[in-house]
Amino acid sequence: MSEARISLKSKKDRSLERRHPWVFSGAIKAIEGFPEDGDVVSVHANKGRFLGRGLFSSQGSISVRVLTFEDEPVDTELFVSRIRKAAETRRTIGLPDAGQTEIYRLLHAEGDGMPGCIVDVYGDTAVFQAHDIGVHRMKETIASAIIEASNGSIQRVYDRSADTLPKAFSEGLERGYIVGDGESSGVFLEHGHRFHVDWGAGQKTGFFIDQRENRLALSRLSKGKRVLNTFCYTGGFSVYALAAGASVVHSLDSSQKALDLAEENVRLNGFDNERHKCIKADAVEYVRNLEESYDIIVLDPPAFAKGMRSRHNAIQGYKRLNGHAIRQLKPGGILMTYSCSQVVTPAIFRDTIVAAAIHQGREVKILEQLHQPGDHPISIFHPEGEYLKGLVLQVY
Repeated sequence: MSEARISLKSKKDRSLERRHPWVFSGAIKAIEGFPEDGDVVSVHANKGRFLGRGLFSSQGSISVRVLTFEDEPVDTELFVSRIRKAAETRRTIGLPDAGQTEIYRLLHAEGDGMPGCIVDVYGDTAVFQAHDIGVHRMKETIASAIIEASNGSIQRVYDRSADTLPKAFSEGLERGYIVGDGESSGVFLEHGHRFHVDWGAGQKTGFFIDQRENRLALSRLSKGKRVLNTFCYTGGFSVYALAAGASVVHSLDSSQKALDLAEENVRLNGFDNERHKCIKADAVEYVRNLEESYDIIVLDPPAFAKGMRSRHNAIQGYKRLNGHAIRQLKPGGILMTYSCSQVVTPAIFRDTIVAAAIHQGREVKILEQLHQPGDHPISIFHPEGEYLKGLVLQVY
């Protein structure tokens, strides 16, 4: 079947000229051919000039995710080349780090020139998530390239795409191994700390890898401190704080399953309940009515906004939550606050915290600005890839 051709409206080629990899449905003037979801299509300017080649989708507002801006085929060789380059990038930043860190992201979608594809690594297992049906159709090719690019360190590839593909394609799709077999969980190291990861049933691919270096930042502040870790999930921040010598660490989540995971990881690292306690509660309400005094509060909520329509409500949610924490901290206390909402830009997030501080009448200093680590790279042509924002604040 011949490749379908997509022509853009006048002036809608400018973003692709700047190598931005998304073609929105509203930018399309005409479609020649009858592409199905996941098919490779070529994209052309209004007067016919070739702009790129990518994967077509009728689901959502992004109609094409561009894989190449060169007039070259989208084939096995292209995918293998991208994965090899991604693996080399991780080796450049020291991942994996034998005996210290065996949890990392190998493929970060647009950041690695692989729109619609996420791959996280836990020891010898790679967990694959396709957000595009075209990427999922290439899963065997991608899995083989992952194993080859790892130089033998990765032996198995597990598919979690049933959670991330549009419903039109995920119905009936099951989680399972593309290459290899065995259990779907295990214990792995991150900066020398032990964590139980369940990539078969856990959230995302089993662990929130993007906070690795920010957990390390907390450890530098925690010695002798009383720490409240809200939205704790697996207790990553809690483990780092305990290991750094925090006097008290409280892990808070509304999910008992999350608290059980946090307790397990605390035990895995040899800490007892004398310094650690789990609290099942709504984080916003708990922080608003805080009865205990803490030196450090960690706010790492889930994404408050999935799209532009919900951004305003998300900003108000961040303002309320951070306002409660700023009000409750004693003078000199530390607030580590994050947003993983892609539509909330770093500038908007910072302005939201400013508004919260003004409303509470507190003096607030920014000690450090945090973001996602190097194994979650941001393409300079795709600023939307900068989704994780964090601030370390001192409150007076």
